[in-house]
Amino acid sequence: MKLVILDGHALNPGDLSYDVFKEFGTLEYYDRTPPELVVERIKDADIVFLNKVAITKEILEQCANLKYIGVFATGYNVIDIAAARAHGITVTNIPAYSTMAVAQATFALLLELTNGVHAHNQSVQNGDWVKSPDFCYWTHPLTELLGKTFGIIGFGSIGQAVARIARALGMKVVAHSRSPKKIADFCKSDFEVESVSLDELLAQSDVVSLHCPLTDTNRGMINSAALAKMKDGAILLNTARGPLVDEAAVKAALQSKKLFGYGADVLCQEPMSADCPLLGAPNCVITPHVAWAAKETRERLLAIAVDNLRKFLAGTPINVVN
Repeated sequence: MKLVILDGHALNPGDLSYDVFKEFGTLEYYDRTPPELVVERIKDADIVFLNKVAITKEILEQCANLKYIGVFATGYNVIDIAAARAHGITVTNIPAYSTMAVAQATFALLLELTNGVHAHNQSVQNGDWVKSPDFCYWTHPLTELLGKTFGIIGFGSIGQAVARIARALGMKVVAHSRSPKKIADFCKSDFEVESVSLDELLAQSDVVSLHCPLTDTNRGMINSAALAKMKDGAILLNTARGPLVDEAAVKAALQSKKLFGYGADVLCQEPMSADCPLLGAPNCVITPHVAWAAKETRERLLAIAVDNLRKFLAGTPINVVN
């Protein structure tokens, strides 16, 4: 059996090992695969693993041996799922592996905006505290989160983890979900979260945080109209998917101070394009899609990927998305 990993560098830049897959057959590994080499590299493969390499209907038609595609991520929009189903190819993903890592990253972004840790450290390292006539000073507006309203759009496992952290900081939590039952069920075993409409959430929240999957219906949901409904000086966070927001509209809201700040780990185009509206935008904190990238989180992902394949080969597949 031939296994091919098409773009394994992101998951394993050298601190993990893909040798765990060798028990299943011959392993062929690539750090990255450009579109023009995909067919050449997997045309005779039985098993393929990938992260962001696109697998189209045309590619699948040229891969007669292919039986299984394992995605090294939760999102699987890079694969033509209908075509894979038509060809009898099982596709699996890695759900819920990064819940706490993404929740942690969400608050890292928020606290950078509210406390300016990097800006203040940079000032200190530049010698400003040495020269200060006072025992303290601040270069960045400071915000206390106690009593503020934290609005969560999307209430899956990550949204729920974020809710718990927000409450631990003394914040009121409101949420909007396509499945209000998730909020109701959460409230039965945990603290109370108010289920509100999207418009109500935007109007009430001091912090709005996105934790929903990207769909055709919510693409660009945070646009100029949505931003206009938010409180003046609110903070927007996005650790979900870049295209949920209209980046030009967010930049304009930052420039006008309608938004106090924007914190994001995702963009509409990744890697970031040179003409991205958010490049250089005021009070905008962006990390390069690293919320999932702690070593412990990646080890968990790899272990689930191995288990997915083992269960598929045993005839009891799990985490199947098609």
